[in-house]
Amino acid sequence: MAQGGIAAVFDETDSIDSHVEDTLIAGAGICDRHAVEFVASNARSCVQWLIDQGVLFDTHVQPNGEESYHLTREGGHSHRRILHAADATGREVQSTLVSKAQNHPNIRVLERSNAVDLIVSDKIGLPGTRRVVGAWVWNRNKETVETCHAKAVVLATGGASKVYQYTTNPDISSGDGIAMAWRAGCRVANLEFNQFHPTALYHPQARNFLLTEALRGEGAYLKRPDGTRFMPDFDERGELAPRDIVAAPLTMK
Repeated sequence: MAQGGIAAVFDETDSIDSHVEDTLIAGAGICDRHAVEFVASNARSCVQWLIDQGVLFDTHVQPNGEESYHLTREGGHSHRRILHAADATGREVQSTLVSKAQNHPNIRVLERSNAVDLIVSDKIGLPGTRRVVGAWVWNRNKETVETCHAKAVVLATGGASKVYQYTTNPDISSGDGIAMAWRAGCRVANLEFNQFHPTALYHPQARNFLLTEALRGEGAYLKRPDGTRFMPDFDERGELAPRDIVAAPLTMK
């Protein structure tokens, strides 16, 4: 999950309309406007839900003595609207929600288990309308495939960017959920839109890892070996241009 943070309008000088406009511009005008407006309009309430579950976002004390959430700025955003938990926001969100799920009386968590395919009714000879009735799950402890029956199945497995050799995405971003949905007959779309994070730390003896975009939001520059900046040559927003625009020149530097 994201290290840098989650975007939502919390600043009084910001607006949902501005968030929508920034998103449409960053999406080069090919976004689904209805989807953009829905996400931007509901972002604050979703973040508040996370807060209510116990997620601890960073706060700071304003000059007037009031405490508020510490907002940073990231590429493509015209305002500070990124809530974060230090530089490990995803870990904070995930650990909080996993703990909630593990302690919920109606939720059973299967550890060391991976869904390998959906069970579709017509493939197992069930009559009636074609539907998903569960999933086959690989139990790594027992080294066997188990059958999990369900009235409804939600796939929340993330993307497939690990199909590329160079990416800051984790190994589990392998597109398994998308493939399972496609095999079950779902329509998949926009598979060409894989995002590459512009900045990572390279070390010849260690695994590369992502350098949060919040660094650039707080004023960090991208420079050539001779110490000169290059992003202003490509976009007037410089290092705070959208990620695809920042990533492209880096492939040439």
